[in-house]
Amino acid sequence: MTMASPDTFTLTRPDDWHLHLRDGSMMADVLPHTARQFARAIVMPNLKPPVTTTAMAEAYRSRILAALPAGMQFEPLMVLYLTDNMPPEEIRRAKESGIVHGVKLYPAGATTNSDAGVTNFKHCMATLDMMQQLGMPLLIHGEVTESEIDVFDREAVFIDRILQPLRRALPELKIVFEHITTRDAAHYVRDAEGPIAATITAHHLLYNRNAIFKGGVRPHYYCLPILKREEHRLALLEAATSGNPRFFLGTDSAPHPKGLKEHDCGCAGCYTALHAMELYAQAFEEAGALDKLEGFASFYGPDFYRLPRNTDRVTLQRTRWTVPAELTMADATLVPLDAGQNLQWKLV
Repeated sequence: MTMASPDTFTLTRPDDWHLHLRDGSMMADVLPHTARQFARAIVMPNLKPPVTTTAMAEAYRSRILAALPAGMQFEPLMVLYLTDNMPPEEIRRAKESGIVHGVKLYPAGATTNSDAGVTNFKHCMATLDMMQQLGMPLLIHGEVTESEIDVFDREAVFIDRILQPLRRALPELKIVFEHITTRDAAHYVRDAEGPIAATITAHHLLYNRNAIFKGGVRPHYYCLPILKREEHRLALLEAATSGNPRFFLGTDSAPHPKGLKEHDCGCAGCYTALHAMELYAQAFEEAGALDKLEGFASFYGPDFYRLPRNTDRVTLQRTRWTVPAELTMADATLVPLDAGQNLQWKLV
């Protein structure tokens, strides 16, 4: 990273290792935000119907590229949606395609459009073993879904009940523990043996669970896994700014129409694609660690996925600006995280 002055810095163009783009006209409106910020992104497969085959991933990739505005450069990195009955042969096809870079585990019912997810690992162990053999990463939404488990404890319980037994059974399976939210997860990834990494969102670095209830219920700060206590936010910030290559950037940016967020059963997800690097820069600067941002945003993700680092550069400038109150998305509007608030950095 080059610090040209206290008010600008330049870094290798970053990538987003966890992104929701949706499809159709919704995707067309949000895609330019990501393409302006990032060279590549791991694109989540939880569409309706979910992306469960290589052929479906290829078709989805084609739709993304067709929606990319002229003159913008962006590479979508495709992911399959793991189900109880995904055959091992599909993993081989995915690997050979060259466009599929991971398989996503959603415990059934864990988050938006996850009803087709895995109900029990015993149903897909042969497929997971094939992934281990071929070096295909498993991308995990790490929460248990039993109703008797407190929503704030579901990540920690997942580590004990699901993740550790899985990794004992398949010790060479590459795993990305996505959008971690707890000190438990940060310390587990830091200390565990074998091929494991984690993504961290900007909103989990900047906010604790008080943000959801500041002055009332704030639905645009509601996401899954949910924001946690301040002690967990601080542990995530320590991990992200540590220079440990097991931790890297994944926004989990999730577009939902305003009416479905501000609803009697509001959707989970924070929209940060518009201003992701500005938010991360704020978090890293508050921690006194701007010099660690380039590794986290630009180097450690491609290294883990065994992809080349980007060679072009982007610059952030210290400029006070206001996040728009709403954005256009298909026939609705979308409220970005921190709408109406001032940020101190701007991607130029």
